[in-house]
Amino acid sequence: MYNTIPLEKDFDLRAFNSFGVSAYAKYFARFHSVEMLSELLQLNTINSHNNPSGLLILGAGSNVLFTKDFDGPVLKNEIKGIELLKEGDDLVYLKAGAGENWHGFVQYCIQKNLAGVENLSLIPGNVGASPMQNIGAYGVEIKDVFHSLEAYDIEDKKIVTFGLTDCEFGYRESIFKNKYRNRFVITSVTYRLSKKPSFNISYGAIQQQLEAMGVQQLSIANISEAVIRIRQSKLPNPAEIGNAGSFFKNPEIENDQFEDLKKQYPNLVGYPLQTGKTKLAAGWLIEHCGPPHSSLSWKGYRVGDAGCHSRQALVLVNYGHANGSEIFKLSTAIIQSVKEKFSVQLHREVNIY
Repeated sequence: MYNTIPLEKDFDLRAFNSFGVSAYAKYFARFHSVEMLSELLQLNTINSHNNPSGLLILGAGSNVLFTKDFDGPVLKNEIKGIELLKEGDDLVYLKAGAGENWHGFVQYCIQKNLAGVENLSLIPGNVGASPMQNIGAYGVEIKDVFHSLEAYDIEDKKIVTFGLTDCEFGYRESIFKNKYRNRFVITSVTYRLSKKPSFNISYGAIQQQLEAMGVQQLSIANISEAVIRIRQSKLPNPAEIGNAGSFFKNPEIENDQFEDLKKQYPNLVGYPLQTGKTKLAAGWLIEHCGPPHSSLSWKGYRVGDAGCHSRQALVLVNYGHANGSEIFKLSTAIIQSVKEKFSVQLHREVNIY
């Protein structure tokens, strides 16, 4: 038993969210194992009905925006470890603790020459968030390399295993973001990786970046490096300026609507989907809108310390002292302006509390 688990009251979460906004949790604790989590959840202060905000399991805090204090317990998942479960001629199955840093896990795979996650390099966050969000970048999503995960059922107090179809993956979606929101705590994820890489360099600027790097022979290591360089050139470092990466999802619209918009805006960026719809670049939409009664673009716009990044309109930033409600208010104004100009509804990718 972990009778000495530190449980802190009125804990400032500023250092535990990548926006760097100050918000106080009613209670705060860290857990490093399923046993510690189970014991914490048995505490009266944690499972009490006197917590209006409920319970929040926090990973790296890289995809959350606190707009107010959290009137409930926040438990930080720090379950670590990477384990080889099974190895065949072509495939390797690696199990990673939910508290492992995602980019650290990607680097581990590259060092072992295991392919599949190199296009997902430098995405902020921890392993546990990868299936929850079905994170994706440069033509690859977690569902492409996912095998299974283990999650603690808060209601039934036991570990449950979820396979690929169980997770109901969608675009930045999974069953854990809707139907099972706040019921399960992801404790580990098992990925299916390949010893024989199938390179994916057709998406975005990877090919151009590889050429700029002078790459003659493809490898997962140089694809990863290309992705890192692209991301660093476009996205601000949360350690230097508060942000959560892409704040909005790329919207999907019917092809007929896309064709109509394309007639009005010939430079509109869109990608055809297998579903018969078209995915629009939210960054392009935002960049071609701006504040009401202004000739300014949202890109580079700033009000107080809340702003829209100058190099990537998808990224909202905290220049130092913005609070969460100010950033949220800015996101609402952006959503409204895109809706008014293009008749397209943007949705936030970041979780709002």
